[in-house]
Amino acid sequence: MNTPLRALLLAAAALPALAPATLSAAETPTTVDTVIVTGARNPEDPPVVGDARKRLSETPGAVSVISAESYEKRFAIALDDMLRDAPGVYAQRKWGGDIRISIRGSGIGNANHNRGLLIAQDGLPLNEADGFGDSQSIDPLIARFTEVYRGGNALRFGGALLGGAINVVTPTGRNAGFENRVRIDGGSYGLLREHVALARQSGDWDVFAAATNQTGQGYRPQSQQNLQFGALNVGRSFGDDREVRLIINGWNINQEIPGSLTLAQFNANPRQPAPGNYANDNGRHQRGVRTSLRTTWRLNDNTVLEAGGYAVWKDLDHPIFQVIDQQSRNYAAFARLNWEGEIGGLRADAYAGLWVRTGDLDSNFYVNVKGARGAPTSRTLQNADATDVFAEGRLFVTPHLALVAGGSWGQAKRDYQSFAIPGVATTFNLKAAKDYDWVAPRLGLLWEAEDGTQAFANVTRSVEPPNLGSLSPTNAGFAPVQAQEAWTAEAGFRGRRGPLLLDVTVYRAWLNKELLQFTVGPNIPASTFNADKTVHQGIEAALDWTIGKGLRLRQTYTLSDFRFDGDAQYGDNRLPIVPRHFYRAELRYDHPAGWFVAPSLEWSASKIQVDYSNLTQAPAYAVLNLNAGYAVNDRISLFIDIRNLADKDYISNIQAQIRATAASAAYWPGDGRSVFGGLAVAF
Repeated sequence: MNTPLRALLLAAAALPALAPATLSAAETPTTVDTVIVTGARNPEDPPVVGDARKRLSETPGAVSVISAESYEKRFAIALDDMLRDAPGVYAQRKWGGDIRISIRGSGIGNANHNRGLLIAQDGLPLNEADGFGDSQSIDPLIARFTEVYRGGNALRFGGALLGGAINVVTPTGRNAGFENRVRIDGGSYGLLREHVALARQSGDWDVFAAATNQTGQGYRPQSQQNLQFGALNVGRSFGDDREVRLIINGWNINQEIPGSLTLAQFNANPRQPAPGNYANDNGRHQRGVRTSLRTTWRLNDNTVLEAGGYAVWKDLDHPIFQVIDQQSRNYAAFARLNWEGEIGGLRADAYAGLWVRTGDLDSNFYVNVKGARGAPTSRTLQNADATDVFAEGRLFVTPHLALVAGGSWGQAKRDYQSFAIPGVATTFNLKAAKDYDWVAPRLGLLWEAEDGTQAFANVTRSVEPPNLGSLSPTNAGFAPVQAQEAWTAEAGFRGRRGPLLLDVTVYRAWLNKELLQFTVGPNIPASTFNADKTVHQGIEAALDWTIGKGLRLRQTYTLSDFRFDGDAQYGDNRLPIVPRHFYRAELRYDHPAGWFVAPSLEWSASKIQVDYSNLTQAPAYAVLNLNAGYAVNDRISLFIDIRNLADKDYISNIQAQIRATAASAAYWPGDGRSVFGGLAVAF
């Protein structure tokens, strides 16, 4: 471990003794849109956001809450825009719908979409039953707030993944903050978005309904998009902490894929599409409906039951190296008991729960004929089941210090069947199955001062079984890919002193059999392999500083040191994808007359490793942005959002390679200068 990180870990370990002298209650409340969680409630928070912060503050580890207010006055069209200010979250767009999201190096070798991180909506997974998923079905305008649980702090969702969980919560008729809302925004590259929402409450009933339509041409050719989102949230209350809620989400997503470039292509013209993507009209088109029914029911003064279930249907038409035609169905049920009281006269609380998930997928591949289906090339049936039993409890051995212990037991099943297609020599008849099970314990400490300042430390085991796509079946069966395992230790503190609000976490994860991938060819999905031993360690920091009346500086910094540990082939080489240093800052001034201006900086301050051989790096970059707005009155607001003010050509994302060459199409260009504006009316 390098000396600075070792020193930070030692300092964090000693924090409970030091914190009273370094942090105290703030006279200046934090702004409503802060992402930093402390044990003290922020009086400016809407009640629903405050409740979320209070719940997360009980976690002995790194957590954040992102309210809708934090991005409602800028142009946010996907999860990366929503998570911009969350420390420790690497969320970078490759193309319109494919966002690389990684926490502590989760899924960094994944070629496409999400792995190693649970993405949920209203507490229910968006991931498929085998763990694979994406965030395309999330509309930022249909979210009241978002919870980020980094690493093992996501235990309340039942999983044991390295990255943790991101949970997007839909507004209700009780907490939306308006009765009617109409919003229209758009700008560069033909992007236009229309949104309408209503919220009503009548007696014990409430309803929220919203719809969004979004179209655009994109920064690069072969980037056109046409998207629609809808949501319906109906609730019936039966008193305090007793309700039943039905939530329906639907989406229709049509997006072209411009493709990654070689370095020479990027240097010549970063706006050009990859030649193969343009010729084959590559795209990703998905429809889906998700329905959930859940209840929160207080059983007595000490115990609350949360339970429910959901069903998801998806249809995917995905012309890339071949046309992928898939239909999937996923079902799940869950129950979680939350208890608080005393044990032996000591304050205590706990939760325990059960998750059961199942999913099946019908997959057909065809020759890609300029985006249309040609002759069939593959037919498979893929099924997955998952079960998680989990629990965690806190016991306050002193009024300010809690011992925390918990863990999960998990089981995952993979079933696969392929069929020989006449005339296609690469197809075969095969039935294959694989089962995984594990135990993932967790131990921690949480210290909390009277003013809400907190210090914490924990050790957690994580386990990630490979998804079906990672098992790469051949006529001999599944590839010998094993589950990824890790132990992660973290320590940190969060609190407030006068105008400063601070959140710092340091962590180190020791991984065994990390699931990594490399690109086989420009249009061919990546292959998965298990590394031997790897280490992920870093710092996740956020600082909100109220400089003066109306003037605030928000900063986040993430150090990501991910590397092999004495590997036979790669030694101690760094892992690709995530830059070692990543910094964001926004200086915002709010004038009493109702207008604001907020310049910001995104700085990838170190080169990005492109290959496992560490022979090629993508350059560092810094991008300047400017956001401004005006509240005409309590109902009408305007904003303008200018991205990449200097119109800088930069590489925002790469595809991992074993050994990059001049022919490696590994580079995803970031967007050039973009200007967006919007009008929102609430009434």
